[in-house]
Amino acid sequence: MSDIHLTEIPVTFYRTSNGVEPVREWLRCLPEEDRRSIGIDLATVQVGWPIGMPLCRPLGGGLWEVRSSLPSRRIARVLFFMHDARIGIVNGFIKKTDKTPQNELELARKRMKEMTS
Repeated sequence: MSDIHLTEIPVTFYRTSNGVEPVREWLRCLPEEDRRSIGIDLATVQVGWPIGMPLCRPLGGGLWEVRSSLPSRRIARVLFFMHDARIGIVNGFIKKTDKTPQNELELARKRMKEMTS
């Protein structure tokens, strides 16, 4: 049996100046099965980066999305970036339209800028 060791890329959640982690809080509000599904998808990114479609898609400017189909028959997106050998998670939401809402992208980009400054 071979000793295969997969390296996990560390994950950092966006944190406000008050110490609140809005994406982590959003995840905690989801049903357990949905959280588990998103967690598996994020873990896949952690050990298999770089990953493309259908799990990950570039959004431009260094921002990526993890595309999760949830057991609750909804679609979730977790927006992240890579910086200093870390995954920075900056936004998460339930997708309700075909196109990613501009306000979600703007929020993710703002948070990404804060985390990389």
